[in-house]
Amino acid sequence: MYHKLRPMEQINLSTKIVVCVYEELNEIEKKLIDVAKEACQRAYAIYSNFQVGSAILLENKEIISGNNQENAAFPSGICAERTTLLYANSRYPDEKPVMMAIAAHTNDSFTDQPITPCGACRQVILEAENRYKIPIRILLYGKNQVYIIESIKDLLPLSFGELQLNASV
Repeated sequence: MYHKLRPMEQINLSTKIVVCVYEELNEIEKKLIDVAKEACQRAYAIYSNFQVGSAILLENKEIISGNNQENAAFPSGICAERTTLLYANSRYPDEKPVMMAIAAHTNDSFTDQPITPCGACRQVILEAENRYKIPIRILLYGKNQVYIIESIKDLLPLSFGELQLNASV
């Protein structure tokens, strides 16, 4: 028995990213980026010399920062975004993260262009968005420009989560 084939469909995905410069940000956005930049200086990145810092603004106005922590036994290190978010969750489990800033420093300078979270960090940020049922605004800092992303779902449009875990087979 043959099934009649239907024409292939196409799904078009789009991502909205606002591009601006640091000077165009409001005071709290600048403060969050400044804290992320400071966190870069405390990163333990002796193998890659690529220091990443992040800062999270919680709903209670508390700012938590963190950075990447490398280890000679790769992949035992952890990225700045996960360090910061997991610390915020352990310290303030009932406070919603509302905004996150990420900056990177290498070769004695901050990167010219923004860097984006790796796939593992995107998944952890998505879990936080799902847990707290709010989008987390993300500021990606570069000396030449800043990217503003309203939700990690813009960087992870076909994500894996509770819906997939509960799907019937």
